[in-house]
Amino acid sequence: MLRGRSARLLREDFCGTGAVCCEWVRRRRTNRAWGLDLDAEVLDWGLQHNVAALDEAARARVALRQADVLEPQAQPVDMVLAMNFSYWLLRRRSAILSYFRRVRESLREDGVLFLDAYGGYDAFRVLSEERRVSDPDGRDFTYVWDQTAYDPISGRLQCDIHFRFDDGSGLERAFSYDWRLWTLPEIRELLAEAGFARTLVYWQGWDEDDEPDGNFLPVETGEPDAGWIAYLSAEK
Repeated sequence: MLRGRSARLLREDFCGTGAVCCEWVRRRRTNRAWGLDLDAEVLDWGLQHNVAALDEAARARVALRQADVLEPQAQPVDMVLAMNFSYWLLRRRSAILSYFRRVRESLREDGVLFLDAYGGYDAFRVLSEERRVSDPDGRDFTYVWDQTAYDPISGRLQCDIHFRFDDGSGLERAFSYDWRLWTLPEIRELLAEAGFARTLVYWQGWDEDDEPDGNFLPVETGEPDAGWIAYLSAEK
């Protein structure tokens, strides 16, 4: 617990289908959540599939709104989340700094911003990675991560996700991303410039088989791996 109390009101920026909002209100009857996104079509899908799956009481504690995260938000919140590297859509330094400042303004006095990031020397390469995964019904398929272009001058990174199924069918470019590959030093410096008092980096641990163990702990230094994922907390 970073602030000595439990958070109640969460805002999910770049929320897409609002999945985190829905999970948040499931966890505790006093939790409330609202999500912001520009894409009305995706928000509608989330309302029909994710919010609608909640019980009536939980549905009343979720609001998904079509809004620009760069605009001022009137309602102060306990915490803001910008996950799945979504804030990397802000490719200009001035834009991401403005976003961090807006978030800080919208937090309560002891509020916290949570972010994720990835990197490693493979993150700067054009590459394709495949792995076998299973859906909730136990059906196996191939997940393909493509880093299709990277510009070392601007930091612009373009990526696609494809799905390939055992019957020969597939979904090409099921998801596409066009963002900037922000590094952890850049992100932390921008957060400090935006006025956040402290930023912690949570680094992923490894088990005895040298596989990710799913546990993220605050660290001061990280390993120079080919690929890593980290979380950040920024305290107002």
